[in-house]
Amino acid sequence: MQVSLEQITKENYEAVCDLDVTEDQLDYVASNMWSLVEAMFNEGYETRAICVHQRPVGFLMWVKESREKVSIWRFMVDQQHQQQGIGRIALQLALEQIKQSPGLQQIEICYNPKNPVARDFYASFGFVEVGMDEEGEDMLAVIQL
Repeated sequence: MQVSLEQITKENYEAVCDLDVTEDQLDYVASNMWSLVEAMFNEGYETRAICVHQRPVGFLMWVKESREKVSIWRFMVDQQHQQQGIGRIALQLALEQIKQSPGLQQIEICYNPKNPVARDFYASFGFVEVGMDEEGEDMLAVIQL
């Protein structure tokens, strides 16, 4: 399976916006359309389509909070493409791209602590839980570089 991260363009943005998670995952993921709008109007936001053989099957967005810190804000794989290892490959590719940032010391991700899969999945990449975020809603986990 050929998984890649591609820039979002006028040719693929509609396909990215049409991606969806399962009904029970809706509370854990922001809409891709909203995320693309957010990225368009804010500096330092990076978006990528997760593609299999050039076809969008997922979405990633990360934000350069500072020279030292990048936060992964969005990460989803379409319900038709879950449980195939695509998310694992995509996150590894994203981490490799993010780590190219000069001076980077920390990568963080937040997730709903009620999400049963998130903790173990992110921990397998080296993310360590450090407590709840400022709003007290999501678990914050970091990789120290």
